[in-house]
Amino acid sequence: MVTAAFPAPFRPTTKKPRWCEFHSALLPHRFCCLTVTESLIRQRAEHNNCEIFSLEEISLHQQEIERIEYIDKWCRDLKIVYFQNNLIPKIENVGRLKKLEYLNLALNNIECIENLGGCEFLKKLDLTVNFVGKLTSIESLKLNVHLQELFLVGNPCCDFDGYRKFVIATLPQLKWLDGKEITRSEQIQALQDYPIVHQQILEQQQAYVLKRTKEKEESQNNLEEKENNEKAGKKKQSPGFDGQRYTDINNTILDHRQNTENKQRNSDGEEDNDKKNIDEDEMNRKFWEEPSQYTPESRLETHRYMEKLRESKDKDKNQKKQKPQRMLITPEGRVLNVNEPKINFTLTDDEENNQFILDLAVYRYMDTSLLDIDVQPTHVCVMIKGKVFQLVLPAEVKPDSSSGKRSQTTGHLLVTMPKTQEVIRPKPNSTSTARSATSTKPHPDVTRATRHIEKLEVDPSKHLCVDLTNIVAERKTVAQGPLKFYPQKVPERNNDDFHDNPEVPPLLD
Repeated sequence: MVTAAFPAPFRPTTKKPRWCEFHSALLPHRFCCLTVTESLIRQRAEHNNCEIFSLEEISLHQQEIERIEYIDKWCRDLKIVYFQNNLIPKIENVGRLKKLEYLNLALNNIECIENLGGCEFLKKLDLTVNFVGKLTSIESLKLNVHLQELFLVGNPCCDFDGYRKFVIATLPQLKWLDGKEITRSEQIQALQDYPIVHQQILEQQQAYVLKRTKEKEESQNNLEEKENNEKAGKKKQSPGFDGQRYTDINNTILDHRQNTENKQRNSDGEEDNDKKNIDEDEMNRKFWEEPSQYTPESRLETHRYMEKLRESKDKDKNQKKQKPQRMLITPEGRVLNVNEPKINFTLTDDEENNQFILDLAVYRYMDTSLLDIDVQPTHVCVMIKGKVFQLVLPAEVKPDSSSGKRSQTTGHLLVTMPKTQEVIRPKPNSTSTARSATSTKPHPDVTRATRHIEKLEVDPSKHLCVDLTNIVAERKTVAQGPLKFYPQKVPERNNDDFHDNPEVPPLLD
């Protein structure tokens, strides 16, 4: 519950309230939206597929919004709206939200309850920690007959004597006030004391209005005084041509020693940074320790101050992030090879088509709009997401005839660059072409029948396959005939020196 997170210490005080620091810590650093925009609403409608016409719930908290706009035209079906922790000074442009049931405007700069009569089904209204001092403005909520819960804790009107009785008697449809249930006996007592309580509320409210008028005048005077001091400080700090301001032209010539000291001091960047940090710390300490009232103007002042701090920090970060510009061409005019994105590439010399083909392995799912190709006669330069790829070509090319395309399969970038020098190829020999032509022509004596491939027929009686019938027959003849023994041939002796060794087996013919 919001009331538990922000208790009673948020009252007018003579010092700058601590909630300023807490509020500044909650402020987002990405967005700085002063009004409601369509892009912001669509971004917050992700749960509804970014459709805003049928949106029923939206959260626009901590967006530094200073005015409620457009939601009553774009989102007519809204039932729940969160606007807490912004800088909204007035309730407006919500009267057409007929289906609205819950409106959260906690931690804003609202001073009056108004323009909610058109929200017929409003059941819960949260105005915790605002600046509602005109308590009689709650009479505008009488038309919201379905209103059951109201939160006004943390507003100046809560300090009025008879505050609770006045609210209960004015809005009999309420069942809960500031998170506490309203009993039947409390309603009867409030109705009985209403005339006296009403008079007390009017007197206290009138005193508060006078006080607020003085606070506005003081804040306006302080703002003008600060602006004048800043202008005067800038004029005092505005230097002359050498860093100082002079009234006598004779004093413009500085001492040589002083000049050298100034140059050394300006060249020492660390000393300047330390001095700047000390000045910022001193400014922060002075701002947070300066006494101030708890008013809508102090909240705006804190917001503006924190916004300046964020801008200065972002500026310093951007300056630190900025790298020195890479040299692409030397002062002598020599083109350098640069590969800042660190991607793979191949340069192919297509001699057949007399061209160079550069294959850059860019990211497959990268948008083509992030690529910028610049082909020059001697080199090619490709910008890939702000990073430079530059390659020197081995020969001159035609920039006007060059082309680039993305591969549909790999996503690589293919840059085709035709060469300026055409390759002279020898003409084919006439005799060789004639011979090739005559060799291809068939001989006139060759007929159509001879051109046909002839297949040789083999005599089936001379085939090499074994006939099983003959084998069986031969076996029978061998078995029936007598057995014949063939004598073993004895090798003849060639000369007298030959000796027959019995251990050596005989040679077979």
